[in-house]
Amino acid sequence: MLQPKKTKYRKQQKGKMKGNSQRGHELSFGSFGIKTLDQAWITGRQIEAARQAITRYMKREGELWIMIFPDKPITKKPAEVRMGKGKGAPEYFVARITPGRILFEVDGVSLDVAKEALRLGAQKLPVATRFVVRRDYYEETT
Repeated sequence: MLQPKKTKYRKQQKGKMKGNSQRGHELSFGSFGIKTLDQAWITGRQIEAARQAITRYMKREGELWIMIFPDKPITKKPAEVRMGKGKGAPEYFVARITPGRILFEVDGVSLDVAKEALRLGAQKLPVATRFVVRRDYYEETT
């Protein structure tokens, strides 16, 4: 499960997620990717499940880049605890996702394989996504 080795502060406030993604909205490494259309918190478990689905379909060919990392701690109080008495203990970590953010990138496989692999990975995520292709991508037909 993805989580930071060390954080400056154990607990964070919820915060607001306004607007579109200002960075990470273009393909950096791969020729194909999935871009989010919604805003959400994606947990480390969801990212790992998507990664497994993508790599299994690609049969460990090509390369996969995960472009998000869960660094925000989410706290939770134990069951049946009364109100007050402070904030709960950190339970898991999430990545904040705003519309337009690239989540996964793939390279070294054909267009059809990449499309299906990323579709399977996107099913594991709680956001609507779109398949994107690099502008200068050219598939050689031999």
